[in-house]
Amino acid sequence: MNQLPGKLIVFEGVEGCGKTTQSELLSKYFYDNQIDHLLVREPGGTETGEKIRSILLHSEELNGLSELFLLSAARQILISQKVLPALESGKIVISDRFYFSSLSYQGHARGIDQSIILDISKIAAMQINPDIAFLIDISPAQSFSRKINDQKDRFERESSEFHTAVREGYLSIANSNQNLWRIIQGDKNIIDVHEEILLLLNEKLSLISK
Repeated sequence: MNQLPGKLIVFEGVEGCGKTTQSELLSKYFYDNQIDHLLVREPGGTETGEKIRSILLHSEELNGLSELFLLSAARQILISQKVLPALESGKIVISDRFYFSSLSYQGHARGIDQSIILDISKIAAMQINPDIAFLIDISPAQSFSRKINDQKDRFERESSEFHTAVREGYLSIANSNQNLWRIIQGDKNIIDVHEEILLLLNEKLSLISK
């Protein structure tokens, strides 16, 4: 948890789990209830970050290590330009992915040493940690079924074994710190998931007025 006036809420999960939808629903809830906040996504959220995102999703020249450095560069720009100033001003920040994605994708799935990823990620994130993190959990089979008619990026074209490793990585991370993480079953109705998130947020951070 940060020693900053604002709060950082993170959503994580495999491709197609619904984390982006839930991030946007929470942002809409905050907007409708006049709660000052900022919604960001990783990689992206800045002009340079969005360019890096395009490279990460479409370049065939990358390996796990080059992915890690590109993600870390995009993360550092986003944190320094937007996330840290927002937290310092007392805003709530909703982040669609954070450095846990690097631990799961480049660590568990690509095989890069976890300690190396954590060291680089903490530097890039300027030692900022979430106040609460949500893992929207679905199986790779469910992920593929949701994306079956979509044009797929480089990560979405990876094998079921890759996505299984990513999911196992997330579950391992979440289960190792149950004070920070809340695991939510992503195969439920979208509104039911949203309401569960609101309930859990209120229990942990008392952000939701009754």
